[in-house]
Amino acid sequence: MIDSLIAPIAALLDKLIPDPRARDAAKLELLKLESTADLDRVKAQLSAIVAEAQSTDPWTSRARPGFLYVMYALLLWAIPMGLISAVQPDMAAGIARGMTAYLRGIPEELYALFGTGYLGYTAARAWGKAKGAER
Repeated sequence: MIDSLIAPIAALLDKLIPDPRARDAAKLELLKLESTADLDRVKAQLSAIVAEAQSTDPWTSRARPGFLYVMYALLLWAIPMGLISAVQPDMAAGIARGMTAYLRGIPEELYALFGTGYLGYTAARAWGKAKGAER
């Protein structure tokens, strides 16, 4: 929400404050407000991810990496498919058609969840390593 307000408020400051120094100071304060809001938003997102990763419940703490391993397996299936296509191109084409139909049947939201989970897991790991909690 605050992102959509910054540009119009900055334009309004250009019209309302004639003094260039005062206008620049006001814009600087506006940018500080934006970065603080962004920082607070990122902290809130990371705290949820870290809490999930540190959970003592094995299902909770392993859900995101488990989901990633499944996605990796799906992507790595391209290697044997390449070998099959070298030996039996018709069989490989049939398998590819079947897998394409299967992958198109997966809801778009799951692909978005994968991307979000991957980025969140990566951010949580980087944050944990930076704090020295993980090695």
